[in-house]
Amino acid sequence: MTTNGTEAGRPRCSVFIATSLDGRIARADGGLDWLERVARPGEDHGYGEFWGSVDALAIGRRTYETALGFDEWPYRGKRCVVLTHRALTPRHDEEAHAGDPAPLLARLHAEGVRRVYVDGGEVIRGFLRAGLIDDLTISLVPVVLGEGPPLFEAPLPETALTLVSTRSYDSGLVQLTYHRPSP
Repeated sequence: MTTNGTEAGRPRCSVFIATSLDGRIARADGGLDWLERVARPGEDHGYGEFWGSVDALAIGRRTYETALGFDEWPYRGKRCVVLTHRALTPRHDEEAHAGDPAPLLARLHAEGVRRVYVDGGEVIRGFLRAGLIDDLTISLVPVVLGEGPPLFEAPLPETALTLVSTRSYDSGLVQLTYHRPSP
C-alpha cells in the first residue's frame, strides 16, 4: 500500500474536515453554524485546492441530507456516492452504495477515479477501520461544542500517521495534515 492508494488497485482516499476542539463535527442537531466563526473573506483554508484534486466523493447519508439543505449543491461537478442502506432518490446524479467500501473503491478505480474525498463521521470511521484512509486534513476550530457527533469514536484500530504540515490562521483555526505511511 502506498500513501496514494492507487498501487493497491484503489483510489487515494482523503479526509478534509473541520472539528471543534472537543472533536465534534456538528452540533447535536446537525448544525454547522459554528464553522462561521473562522470564515474570512477570500480564505478557504486550502479547500479549493483540495476540491480540485478529487474525482469523486464517498459520503454518509447524514452528510448527504445536510448538503441537500444548502442553498446550492456543494458537490457540483464531482461524482458523489452516498453510503447508505436506505433507498436513495438522487437529485444531482448521486449514486448509492451499501456495504463494504473496498468493492466500491475497486470499481471507482477501474472507472478512472484517482482520488476520493471521504466525508461524514460514520463513513470516515468505516474507512479507517478498513485501513482505507491515506491522508487526513483536520481543521481545528477554536470552540468547544460539548456535544454532537464525534469525528473519532471507538472502536477504531490504532493507526500510525505522519504529520505532513501544520498551519494556523488569524481566525484561530489550526489545520493539521497527516498521511498514513506505507507499511
